Amino acid sequence: MNQLHAEQNEMQPMSSVAQPPLGWKLKRTLITRHIGNYQIREALNNAYLPKAGDVAMFEVIECGKHWSVQGHENRNVAIFPGDRILASFADRYATSQFEGYVPDTFYEVYHILGAGGAVGIVKSKNDSLKDVEPTTLKLIGYATDAAGQVINTKFYHTGRKHFRGDTGGAKVILSVGATMDSGKTTTAASLCRGLKISGKTIAFIKLTGTCYTKDKDFVLDCGADITIDFSDVGYPSTFMCSLNDILDIYQSLLDELARHKPDYIVMEIADGLMQRETAFLLRSKIFMNTIHKVIFSCGDSLSAFHGIEILSGLGIKPAAVSGRFTMSPLLIQEVKDHSGIEPLHIDQLMSGQFNELFF
Repeated sequence: MNQLHAEQNEMQPMSSVAQPPLGWKLKRTLITRHIGNYQIREALNNAYLPKAGDVAMFEVIECGKHWSVQGHENRNVAIFPGDRILASFADRYATSQFEGYVPDTFYEVYHILGAGGAVGIVKSKNDSLKDVEPTTLKLIGYATDAAGQVINTKFYHTGRKHFRGDTGGAKVILSVGATMDSGKTTTAASLCRGLKISGKTIAFIKLTGTCYTKDKDFVLDCGADITIDFSDVGYPSTFMCSLNDILDIYQSLLDELARHKPDYIVMEIADGLMQRETAFLLRSKIFMNTIHKVIFSCGDSLSAFHGIEILSGLGIKPAAVSGRFTMSPLLIQEVKDHSGIEPLHIDQLMSGQFNELFF
């Protein structure tokens, strides 16, 4: 199992504007997979400013960065100009891709921020994308319920569980990193595989990020018994969420995992130590009180040393360090000689030979 179970209602758009031209099928993105009956209200387009999680129908104008979206059945679905998609507004923080936000005014053109169905307005992008424009969209109308209210994906199909700090008896191992793409997911997946060797039940949570199942699917393939993330409670992204919101997401995911009785939960927080949500979670005593061990991933020895120093200043000592720097034996030796913390290659994590560091 890699996502929450929920009743899947047939989509029943009740406005003619919702019908894609030429009989083409509406392409529902992953974040809208639990949305049931709705109608499209185009009258709201210039009267209502969206919130993160609000669902709307869009028409693809021009394909740029995204030539596909992840559909409601987890399959990557190709998109073309003229296609209609159902998606939700969201913010996004991705240092190697886009920075984007839910619009605070009305626009003629919107952007796909993430393939799982996050839509907003791009503010900045990595220079590696300097010749690549975001895929552009036209707002067709908002998805509304029978009462005429705009449907929001957040906790749409699940009850919101307020944070209690209850892990259900599982030991939570936190995977954090220096930056985006520092190796957090690979580290977490490798650790899950190693812990499975001990015969334990292992779960994985991706607590923060932008909706897309690639990371939790990879961890499941590596051997975790169950993997879930913030999108399973309806969040298209967690960027710009409050601490209380993320703590409630955390508890809601913990409560879902409790019925599987995991011995260990390996949990990843997206992006780096300096990122907004990561920083306030690491500074939250009530959050860190639920954490059994921490593993830190980074790309080079200097980020390893400085990251360990930052964590130490928060009263956190990683059980081990890993990440992209472990591709280099020389960098491994540098970190081992000067940090006092064991650097572990992914093969060592997968082997289970260092499991005692996390027990």
